[in-house]
Amino acid sequence: MTTGPLLVVDAPSILYRSYFAMPSDILGTDGKPVGAVLGFIRFVMNEIDACVDPQEGIGGPRAVVICFGAEEASYRVELLPQYHAHRDPMPEDLRPQFEQAAEVCALLGWRVSQHSTLEADDLLGAYAKLEHAAKSPARLVTGDRDLFQCVTANVHVRFPQGRDKGVATVTPAGVGDWIGCAPSQVPELIALRGDTSDGIPGAAGIGAKTAAALLAEYLTLERVIAKAEAIASGDEKPVSPLSLKRAQSIAGSADDLRIYLEVAQLQPVAVERPEDQETDWAMGSKAAAERGMVRLAEALDRRV
Repeated sequence: MTTGPLLVVDAPSILYRSYFAMPSDILGTDGKPVGAVLGFIRFVMNEIDACVDPQEGIGGPRAVVICFGAEEASYRVELLPQYHAHRDPMPEDLRPQFEQAAEVCALLGWRVSQHSTLEADDLLGAYAKLEHAAKSPARLVTGDRDLFQCVTANVHVRFPQGRDKGVATVTPAGVGDWIGCAPSQVPELIALRGDTSDGIPGAAGIGAKTAAALLAEYLTLERVIAKAEAIASGDEKPVSPLSLKRAQSIAGSADDLRIYLEVAQLQPVAVERPEDQETDWAMGSKAAAERGMVRLAEALDRRV
């Protein structure tokens, strides 16, 4: 059998999706909700199945890594106090399900990777770099387009598209189709156009299409800023897509844009490259049954 990709899962992203997708009245043996855990494990099982390729002789992923992290990285809040500030707090009945999900994942033989001050995104990026350097395939499972910056020839993102739309596989060419820039430009795109979900303002008057057009023309944020400053000062004439108004906006917020770029970039994390590890379906079934997730236990048991 050919070695399959490393499957790396953004646990907070998928757990949140599962929490809002599953009924709230699914209870465990302790009488507390377990719907998010149930939906999460089933989602990862589907992603394991999606790694199977009989024609290539791939029976599944070589290992599964589940990444947890801080709700917001402390250094990002220090750089940008409004980072994540507008987000609602985690629902009280979801928080304990994070812990349960981590426990069940570990018993399934999936590596649980956690960080107290950086976000799960940063961990996913670290594993992506290791697999890229090893020229080994990897799939990052996340609902966060910020992770498109990790996409390479051998590292792809699996992106849930919503109910009944399935999960898209995002390749380097696909990043351009999705957001209009190259993977390496994703943080610079975020800095220019902003990200309302993270509380990053971006440059006033610069939307997603304009930001993508500017990066297509000037390649980097610093080059965009340099051109904008030249136009704003009158040293150069405005040129599409950099009108005088847009140039003034970018030049006037240059220092802020550099901060936004730093916030949007993934931070290096020291992680070890996982060894190949098969899923322990029997142990997972036992763990699910003990927590009152009977149907999940049955589904896991059928894979033993």
